[in-house]
Amino acid sequence: MTAPIAIIGTGLAGLSAAQALHAAGQRIQLFDKSRGSGGRMASKRSDAGALDLGAQYFTARDRRFVEVVQHWQIRGWVAEWSPCLYHFSDGRLSASPDEQVRWVGTPRMSAITRALLGALPVTFSCRITEVFRGPQHWHLQDAEGASHGPFSHVLIATPAPQASTLLAAAPKLAGAAASVPMDPTWAVALAFDQPLNTPVEGCFVQDSPLDWLARNRSKPGRETHLDTWVLHATSAWSRDHLDLSKEAVTEQLYGAFAELIGCAVPQAAFSVAHRWLYARPTSAHQWGALADADLGLYACGDWCLSGRVEGAWLSGQEAARKLLEHLQ
Repeated sequence: MTAPIAIIGTGLAGLSAAQALHAAGQRIQLFDKSRGSGGRMASKRSDAGALDLGAQYFTARDRRFVEVVQHWQIRGWVAEWSPCLYHFSDGRLSASPDEQVRWVGTPRMSAITRALLGALPVTFSCRITEVFRGPQHWHLQDAEGASHGPFSHVLIATPAPQASTLLAAAPKLAGAAASVPMDPTWAVALAFDQPLNTPVEGCFVQDSPLDWLARNRSKPGRETHLDTWVLHATSAWSRDHLDLSKEAVTEQLYGAFAELIGCAVPQAAFSVAHRWLYARPTSAHQWGALADADLGLYACGDWCLSGRVEGAWLSGQEAARKLLEHLQ
């Protein structure tokens, strides 16, 4: 029997590739360093309900992705989110409606990746540190020193800085991944016992440590007795405060939020902070996916395209297409 294909990373790119390969009859084995799927689409369960600390929503422009999102909607994995949108700049908060269709996972962003994962074989809490080639097959080594394999091909679906290390056996691919800088983002969730007296449900922010804020319970499927908000700091602020304690980050972003929201903001009943070290690529690329077909090594992720959720899904599809093309 042919050795399976290893896929490192169960964010949307990795699972997009996994779905395409599985549908084509290939055996796969997924690995992820986290305890669950989702990557930057992961959600955190908390006393304040499910919190989308990473990707806040996504849009669909490419015809292929539009079709798959419609399929997800039929299955109940996603729903449209039509928030009361605002914009904050020059110290002023103003309504900023638009016609953009925004989608969210239901009842949390990670519902999408959980559904895509389904019953596919996966090993969680397993951080792969090395990908190496044996006489005939690929093998993986994890942080505990254990070896996994053999595998016929390896597909790496992690943020670019992590992918560059795992692509050491293919220097050209490793160099391409290493050339992609990724920006960090500090995320803070706040929950209040009483609803804040503001119509704001989403806000794009300028001239502030904050870049974005959302009223989490305004999204479909997230009804809770608490008024929950998710705040994202700017990349620049996050970079400058990368090693600040979570308590200090929460305090500073809470202060920025209270200054701009336009109503009284009491002490939060609940708060949590999370640092996304590799939140988004600094710029877009048109690679689709990286491939060394002769070696059997591939890489995909939003950093290979637009940096958006759609880009992650498309990149996974492209990596699977390249791999399957080589197998024919």
